[in-house]
Amino acid sequence: MNTTVSITTQGQGLYEITSQVEAFVEECGVSDGLCTVFIQHTSASVIIQENADPSAKRDLEQWLNRLVKENDPHFTHTAEGPDDMPSHIKAALTATSIAIPIVQGALALGTWQGIYVWEHRRSSHRRNVVVHVGE
Repeated sequence: MNTTVSITTQGQGLYEITSQVEAFVEECGVSDGLCTVFIQHTSASVIIQENADPSAKRDLEQWLNRLVKENDPHFTHTAEGPDDMPSHIKAALTATSIAIPIVQGALALGTWQGIYVWEHRRSSHRRNVVVHVGE
């Protein structure tokens, strides 16, 4: 079973989609299986990360921005702006898909884990995330 979760981002940052994915898993009625979450973009990611303390998200965002800086003179892919090539690198360094076990009808996430779309571009974008549930 599949669905697409669409989210409009407001620029760089982590956007939690855990509740949308959990709702679909519940709707599917699968007791034990696997949930795959896949983002259909090359300048954004999906990750599992802490959802309790917002400082963890800020630290991750700041660290990745320090690691992959805009306006690197070695970048040749610059037609879409100074954040475009860095966003592709950030997506390559993180993940475009994740798999989460389903145990007794629920995602087997840890207490402080959430599922996030990580927007790497500075402007607003509409991001599509395909969620697949299988037994």
